[in-house]
Amino acid sequence: MKDQEITNYSRIEDAIGYIRDNFKNQPTLDEIAEKVHLSPFHFQRIFTDWAGVSPKKFLQYISLDHAKKMLESQATLFDTAFETGLSGTSRLHDLFVNIEGMTPGEYKNGGENLSINYSYAESPFGNVLVASTEKGICHIAFANSEAEGLIALKKAFPNATYKAMVDLIQQNALYIFKHDWSKLDEIKLHLKGTDFQIKVWETLLKIPAGKLSTYGNIASQLNQPTASRAVGSAVGDNPVAFLIPCHRVIQSTGEFGQYHWGSNRKTAIIGWEAAQAEALN
Repeated sequence: MKDQEITNYSRIEDAIGYIRDNFKNQPTLDEIAEKVHLSPFHFQRIFTDWAGVSPKKFLQYISLDHAKKMLESQATLFDTAFETGLSGTSRLHDLFVNIEGMTPGEYKNGGENLSINYSYAESPFGNVLVASTEKGICHIAFANSEAEGLIALKKAFPNATYKAMVDLIQQNALYIFKHDWSKLDEIKLHLKGTDFQIKVWETLLKIPAGKLSTYGNIASQLNQPTASRAVGSAVGDNPVAFLIPCHRVIQSTGEFGQYHWGSNRKTAIIGWEAAQAEALN
């Protein structure tokens, strides 16, 4: 991102945090703009450019009542996707996402048998470090700097061989942040995880954009209704931000809950996706 775009998203993230913490009081445009040190006119413009909707409309998307409605409508769609395999632009798994689990040899001794390319890229929610093996994407994480992102990546695969290089696998995956997916090829993910974790991550891909699910609902879909806590751990260990949509999993009460890359960012993504989904309807 350009410096100004980074500054703008930082202000938007701060504004979303204020909206999220105070939505019950229905803060005015002037109040929110003041919190991020912008004029109401300037704030309204940059926020609408980013989200596609006004701050007032966005506030509705992240309210508790709206989240509960998203959960209610999600249940039927979730079941239908599993039973019929229906495809659509919001069902990424059915269209073009394929997860392949790494073999023990591929991540033996900290990934000493892996060659990983990585690059630092922009997204609507802050910059990301994206990494790939010859088989697919192995890591996407939000990071404030390339150095910070690389440290986190190397914790997962401390003995892998690394090369700073943008490849076609990464470019294809990053198209997910675009509005038009019509030219998107199949995305392949090459992930280190237990069988249970990979099943959870595959299930997350079934949640349509603009919809939400709960830990309990996902556990039920896996025929392990008492495994909500284990599902929560697997969701938290998701190695591929946004593309595997762990941000679409919230508490059964409708509260958004925590997020590995920050609760304000989770709120931003949920609201942004709700806005995009409504624009397509």
